[in-house]
Amino acid sequence: MGHAPLSMIARMLALLTGFPGFIGTRLSRKLLADDPELKILALVEPRMAERAREVAEEFEGRLEVIEGDITDPKLGLSDADYVKYASDVQRVYHLAAIYDLAVPEAVAIKVNVDGTQHVLDFCRACTKLERHHYVSTCYVAGDRKGLVKETELDEGQKFKNHYESTKFAAEVLVKASMDEIPTTIYRPGIVVGDSKTGDTQKFDGPYFILWFIHRMNQFGLTVGNLGTDEANFNAVPVDFIVDAMLAGTNDPKMAGVTLQLADPDPLTTRQFVRLLSKTYTNHYPWGPYVPDVIMKPFLAFGPTRRFYGGTPFESLVFLKHPVKYDTTETTKHLARNGLRCPSFHEYVPVMVDFFRTHKDEPAFKPK
Repeated sequence: MGHAPLSMIARMLALLTGFPGFIGTRLSRKLLADDPELKILALVEPRMAERAREVAEEFEGRLEVIEGDITDPKLGLSDADYVKYASDVQRVYHLAAIYDLAVPEAVAIKVNVDGTQHVLDFCRACTKLERHHYVSTCYVAGDRKGLVKETELDEGQKFKNHYESTKFAAEVLVKASMDEIPTTIYRPGIVVGDSKTGDTQKFDGPYFILWFIHRMNQFGLTVGNLGTDEANFNAVPVDFIVDAMLAGTNDPKMAGVTLQLADPDPLTTRQFVRLLSKTYTNHYPWGPYVPDVIMKPFLAFGPTRRFYGGTPFESLVFLKHPVKYDTTETTKHLARNGLRCPSFHEYVPVMVDFFRTHKDEPAFKPK
């Protein structure tokens, strides 16, 4: 005799996009551990379904992988399934997005904007919906400089890439829906590995700096002074993001709130690179900042870019962008739930150790 579908037996049923991604998998683990009666429907595009089902085995039947597609107005579901899930689902966690800084505009719009609209339409169809949990990004602020407040969104800013512009457009849609859909918005900074174990899924983002440091160290050289004292580096560990989303799930006071999940006291980008270099090589950076006119063609050459960790030129702009993300209200909400964002000094040793241990493994090799 087969198992009954989760939608027929769950006391609390959640729909999750973005599984089996780095945050989505860890969030699922945390949510299921917190609520023994929760079941999760993970909406996964067909090409990722096999991998998703392998990851889902650890949840012993409490997470069901359903094939779908957020770029389809009906989420890639049959009419009957769409209606059935809309009648049963009580929470929606929308994490799926394209995070590539070099993504073409049409692809980014289709996934990040249209996909979010389709999830919002599903939320409107849900007859028992308690909350929509939407993962945005601090970088909806685009090219704004200075202090960016949690309540701010459209301030006439421009954007450094299509990732930022489409995540902004998606959050505009979510904000417009909040009068009818109870929602919590989460804006993470640049997500790094677990603050206690260093565990991560891939070495991108800030890890590009570690690749530079590692390769230079192989030649007996010290990395140059990347970064400035005018720009902040907005790194946050994945366990902090997941803990904040669990708190947002359980705290009714966070409905209607935008949580800017950033370091309230960030290092400057120059301090960030110096600390990584000192931790990895026991040497501080030395020499001048290498200008963009040299770095751009250097990183445009495929073999060179892969040798230095796959670093896209587009990522270097974040080392020079003078912006700080205000966390005043976020800090109050999280403190009420016993949470705070750890400082980079606290977890840089485990981040570096994890990189050092796993950098040569095939799963972490630069593409």
